[in-house]
Amino acid sequence: MNSTTESLNIEQFQDDLINWFEAEQRDLPWRKDQDPYKVWVSEIMLQQTRVDTVIPYFNRFIEKFPTIEKLSEADEESVMKAWEGLGYYSRVRNLQAAVREVHESYGGIVPNTPEGIRKLRGVGPYTAGAILSIAYGVPEPAVDGNVMRVISRILLIWEDIAKASSRKVFEAAIREMISHENPSYFNQALMELGALICTPTSPSCLLCPVREHCQAFFEGVQDQLPVKTKKKSVRHVELVAAVLKDDNNRFLIHKRSDKGLLANLWEFPNVEKSKLIKSKNILQDFLKDDYHIEINLDKSFTDIQHVFSHLTWDIEVYSGQIIGTVEENETLKLVTEEELTNYAFPVSHQKMWKAFLEL
Repeated sequence: MNSTTESLNIEQFQDDLINWFEAEQRDLPWRKDQDPYKVWVSEIMLQQTRVDTVIPYFNRFIEKFPTIEKLSEADEESVMKAWEGLGYYSRVRNLQAAVREVHESYGGIVPNTPEGIRKLRGVGPYTAGAILSIAYGVPEPAVDGNVMRVISRILLIWEDIAKASSRKVFEAAIREMISHENPSYFNQALMELGALICTPTSPSCLLCPVREHCQAFFEGVQDQLPVKTKKKSVRHVELVAAVLKDDNNRFLIHKRSDKGLLANLWEFPNVEKSKLIKSKNILQDFLKDDYHIEINLDKSFTDIQHVFSHLTWDIEVYSGQIIGTVEENETLKLVTEEELTNYAFPVSHQKMWKAFLEL
C-alpha cells in the first residue's frame, strides 16, 4: 500500500464520502443519466469553466447535438457558434474530431477501456477517468484541481500540484482509495467536495463529511495545502479595433488563423499597436496595406479589456465607414446584421458589437 494511504481507513472513507454525495449532490443536467456522450461533453465544457456557466451551454449544446452522430455530421461553424462564449475553443474542435472518430471507427460507441478512450483527440487522463468511472463504472482515477486539493489535505501530500509530475502521485493515491463498487459516485463526490466544501481558501471543515479522515485538519495546515507555485506573469497587449460597415449596411468581419489563440473564430478588424510604427491612423494603414481596404474612422466609442490566463487585451474600439469595394474571400466577409449572428466571435468582440448597437 502507498505510504500516503496507510493510515487511512479506506472503507470508512469511501462510505462517508459516497453517503454524503448521495444526500447532497447538486441537480446538474449531465447527471440525469450515464450517457457516455453527455458525460464527455460536460467534462470538456467544465475544463477551466465554472459549473454555473456551463449549465445553459450544456443544455443548448445537447439540444442542438443530442447524439454522437449529430455532432459528427455538424458543420464546424454551427458547432463553434454553439460554443461561442465558453472560450478555450480548441476544446470543441478536439471534441468534434474525436466524436467523428468514434462515429466512424467505433460504431458511435464511446470506448470503455483506458487504452481505447485515451487514443481519442483531446481526451487526457482526467477526462478518460471521468468518462470511464461515471458512465461505465470503471475504477479509474479522475484527477483534476479540485481532486488534488481534497486529496492533498486528506493525505497530507506536499507535492507541488503545479508540476505535471505530481499528478502521478495523486493518481496512485486514488487507485488505492477508489470504491470498486461505486467508482462513479466516488469520483463525482471528490469533485463535488472540492467545489462546495474543500475550497481553495477558507474550506468549510466543520461541514466536511470526511473531516475525521483529514490529516491536514488534524495538523491545522488545511490552509497551506495544496502546494502550488505561482503562475508566470501575464502579458499585456494593446489593440485597436473597429466595427466597419459599407454603403449597404454590411459589416466587415475577419476569420482568425486556424492555429493559435481563438483559432477559426470571426472578429472585427483589429491590430496590435506595438506592431506598427505609425501612431496615427494605424488601423487605416493596416487595412490598406494588408487588405487594400480604404476606411474612414469615427471617434472611439468604447474600451474593452479581456483577460486570458496568460494574456490581457486592452482594446480601443472605433466605428467607421468602408470606402469603395471589398474583395471578399474565405477569411474576409461583408455580412448583414442578421447574418452576423450566424458566426462565432470571441467574447471581447461580442462586447464590441453590443456596445456598437447601443450607440
